[in-house]
Amino acid sequence: METEDFQKYLKERYEDQINWYDKKSAWNQKLYRYFQWSVIILAAITPVLVAIAPEENRWPAVTIAALVAIGTSILKTFKYQENWINYRTTCETLRKEIHFYRAGSGDYRDSEDREALFVERVESLISRENTIWLTTQRPKEGKKSSP
Repeated sequence: METEDFQKYLKERYEDQINWYDKKSAWNQKLYRYFQWSVIILAAITPVLVAIAPEENRWPAVTIAALVAIGTSILKTFKYQENWINYRTTCETLRKEIHFYRAGSGDYRDSEDREALFVERVESLISRENTIWLTTQRPKEGKKSSP
């Protein structure tokens, strides 16, 4: 692989993918923590409201219980935690790959075309993450979706 082509690949593909995975990981982490803490806090408040509210004024507790159910459903449906972990893992694995390449260690030690090997390994990592994402988005076999 030509040096110019490799430098272009690093800038336009490799660095772009690292930035994308880094941002998506941070965003999914933020959403996961927001909804998870909301569910925890609201779930803790609900029994307190039920205990102290007069019987004719239970609507705040009912509303909060509904919000807990909605928050839990959002966490389950959008899989922010799984996405956060998968994106972070891919980002850090991609970052590590350039160090192996530059040090000439691992598979790069005996490679005749280190640049081509780097591109192959990076594309393989990206492809693997795409497959993992697709797998996490599909409903599990044996479980039917709601009609």
